[in-house]
Amino acid sequence: MTPTDLLDPKSALLHYLQEARDALLWKLEGLGERDLRLPRTPTGTNLLGIVRHAANVEVGYFGPTFGRDWPDPGAALLVSDEEAEADPQADWWVPADVPAADVVAFYRSVWAFSDATIADLPLDARGSVAWWHPDRREVSLHRIVLHVISDTTRHAGHADILREGVDGGAGMKVAASNLPDDVDWPSYVARLTAVAEEFPAT
Repeated sequence: MTPTDLLDPKSALLHYLQEARDALLWKLEGLGERDLRLPRTPTGTNLLGIVRHAANVEVGYFGPTFGRDWPDPGAALLVSDEEAEADPQADWWVPADVPAADVVAFYRSVWAFSDATIADLPLDARGSVAWWHPDRREVSLHRIVLHVISDTTRHAGHADILREGVDGGAGMKVAASNLPDDVDWPSYVARLTAVAEEFPAT
C-alpha cells in the first residue's frame, strides 16, 4: 500500500486536486510575461489565462454553490457575472497591468478558500450550481470536488502541450515527469511522421 491508499476519502480527493493544481502552476515556471500570455491555439488559449480560468472555476463551485461568499468580491482577477456576460472569455486572459505573480497568488488564495469549504462540509453536503441546467443543478460536495479535479486535470493537460510548444518543457508533474529517460525525441518524432505519411492527406 502507498500512503495515498491509507487516506480517508476526503483527504484522497484533496490529494488529487492539489496534484492537478501544482502541475498546472509548474507549467508557468521560468517563463516571462509575454510567453505566459501569448495565444497558442486558434481559440486563444494561453498559459496564464488557463490559471485565471481555473481559479474562477474553483471560486464558483466552492463558494456560491454551497452558499459561501468569496471574501474579496472586488478582487481584480475575479470575473463578475456582468463581465462574463459582456465577454464570455473574460476569465481566459489577463490584462497587461496585472503581473503573472498576482495571478499565481490569486490562484493560491483560491485554493485556501476551496479547501476550507471541503474541510468544513461533509462530502454529502448539498449545493446548487446556478449555471447548470435545472434538471441537474442540485449536487453534493463529493460530486463537485470530482468535477473540479476533472476540470483542473484537463486544463493541466492543455498546459502540458502549450508549454512543450514554447520551449520543449514536458512532463506530468514536478516529482515524476512520466517520460522515459534517454529517448532520441527527434528520431522518435521522425519515425511517427514516416508512419503517418504512409496515408494520404485529407
